[in-house]
Parts: sequence; C-alpha cells; structure tokens
Amino acid sequence: MDESWTAKSAVRIESVDAATDDVAQELAAVLIDAVSGGASVSFMSDLQFDDAVEWWRKTLSASPSRAVVLVARDEQGIVGTVQLQPSWAPNQIHRADVAKLMVHRRARGRGIARTLMQEIERHAREQRFTLLVLDTCKGSAAERLYTSLGWVRVGVIPRYALNPDGTPCDTVYFYKQL
Repeated sequence: MDESWTAKSAVRIESVDAATDDVAQELAAVLIDAVSGGASVSFMSDLQFDDAVEWWRKTLSASPSRAVVLVARDEQGIVGTVQLQPSWAPNQIHRADVAKLMVHRRARGRGIARTLMQEIERHAREQRFTLLVLDTCKGSAAERLYTSLGWVRVGVIPRYALNPDGTPCDTVYFYKQL
C-alpha cells in the first residue's frame, strides 16, 4: 500500500489493491453518500449498500495491473476515492481514464478532492501515461475543480447520463496531457 499524508487536511492518501471487507464497506459508504448527495457517478438513487460493496469488490479484483485506486483516510476512515483506469486498447497504452472521484459530504471543503487528483496524476506520470481523460456533470463542483487543475474541456454531450434522481445530466469531457 502506497501512502502519503496531507498535513493541511489531516488526511492520508493511499492506494488500495485488494478489496478487504473493511475497505469495500468503507468505499461503499462513500459511494452511497455520493449518490445520496446527487452525484452522477453511474448509479441511481435506489443503490443498496450490499450492491455498492459488491461493486467495489468486483472493481478492485478486476482492475488491470496498471490501474490505481486511491483512497483518502481521516481519523474516522475512508472519506474519498479516485481511480486511474488504463485504456484496454493496445494502441492506447499511453492513455488512462480518471474515474469515480468522490469525497464524503462530511469531509468536503478540506481540499481532499484536489489532493486526490494531484496524487492520481502523480501515479499516472510514474506509470508513464501521457494522456488522461475524464468526464463529469456540467455545472458541478467537479467541473470547476478540473478546470482549476489545468484540465482542458473538450466539449459537452447533452443528456448523456442521468443523475441519481433520474433527471438528465449534460456531460463535460476533459483531457490532460502529462
């Protein structure tokens, strides 16, 4: 497990590569909180805790060797996460997707999302990825964060995804060259 501390927010960032019961349950709690808070992170409002735990178990066990899942921990446990998912295509070994940036509502406003993004970019550089891509809901706090971190907005696809309550979400695509 790779670890680093952020003194500013008293949060430790570490990579996880196995879904122990504790890790899967703590990550499921972050996912449930994100969905309950209206975040468009692929799940609908009827997401059940056991389903979220199972999704994390599968995600962690099926991740390719160059994938990275980071978590942010404070004194109460996991409060945030982000993923680096390498492209599967042989002609895109230089590229990865950044996915599922989530911070529990109880821990927001402490710079955790920014720190997670900076750390995932560091991991991407270490693995010699030169291009990262991601998407987010238009008008979200995440869109503003990515812009502030130097990500380049490519465009918007109207009504691409649904928010947890079923309303449509316009999706903004970003890239960053490392």
